[in-house]
Amino acid sequence: MKKTLLVAGAVFSAAALMTACGSGTVGQSGSGGDSPKPVAGKKLALIPGVQAEPFYISMQCGAEAEAKKAGYELTTQAPQKFDAAMQTQLVNALGSNPPSALLIAPTDAQAMLAPIQQVKSRGAKIIEVDTALKDTTVAESSISSDNAEGGKLAAQTLAKLVGDKPGSVLVLDTIAGTSTTNARAKGFTDELANHPNLKSAGVQFTQNEPDQAASKVTAALASTPDLVGIFATNLNTGEGAATGLRNAGKVGAVNLIGFDASPSEVEGLKKGEYQGLIAQDPAAIGQQGVQQAIAALEGKPVTRTLTAQLHSITKDTLDANAQYFYKQKC
Repeated sequence: MKKTLLVAGAVFSAAALMTACGSGTVGQSGSGGDSPKPVAGKKLALIPGVQAEPFYISMQCGAEAEAKKAGYELTTQAPQKFDAAMQTQLVNALGSNPPSALLIAPTDAQAMLAPIQQVKSRGAKIIEVDTALKDTTVAESSISSDNAEGGKLAAQTLAKLVGDKPGSVLVLDTIAGTSTTNARAKGFTDELANHPNLKSAGVQFTQNEPDQAASKVTAALASTPDLVGIFATNLNTGEGAATGLRNAGKVGAVNLIGFDASPSEVEGLKKGEYQGLIAQDPAAIGQQGVQQAIAALEGKPVTRTLTAQLHSITKDTLDANAQYFYKQKC
């Protein structure tokens, strides 16, 4: 019943957002200064993977700034959880009055195909941001980090931190079918094979829930006494892994490499709960997503695939990489 009510609330909120002009809902582009007025009939919608997550907030900030600069209106509505059913409700809530272009981070590479296709069939241009569908014919453009390369970079960062010490390494992924984190896990595992002193302790799925990540770490510490490293493929798994290590008194004894650079992760790196972070550039992903959407709408050249940069951050390089820290609000 609780889940049903949450979903119903999400649908109602989405419908209100898309029909109420000038509402104060998060994501509504404002006007001011010398920025051009929104172009009539040129409305953009952004549906990220989950609400209240610094990565997607940073993406929204980049998208909002670019839309405002170009004179377009952008509205944002995100599901309460990284969940295909909840995201589908938001996509369906666009109803018979879809935006000119939909920027979306599909929460499942297959389950989100049908609802996104329905929006496209009503004339909306589709731009994938961060995650992507398996069907490459739906979107005009996809903008994301090279997630396999990010996993590889995480393994290289861990190997440098561990040195020649032998041991096992656990990978914490989110949900099977999530294109981004699955690619990170694969890239990490593939690169781990190039470091013979390190062996894989397997990949565990956390359903993107911090408490499940913490439980997986607790179990791994008990079953794998030579555990020297953990790679957490996103913010929630990283925060859960840090909690598991903290509860077991293993902070610093097991190297934790996180993906992303949320405020809590950056603070954790400063305190020694993380030993490395692989930061994306979500603001650039949002900015480029809007640019590609506008290009598609205005009949200009569109780039099918764009890749945002990644950055390895350790405690020693924190200050030099401060521009890549994620935001909690625009």
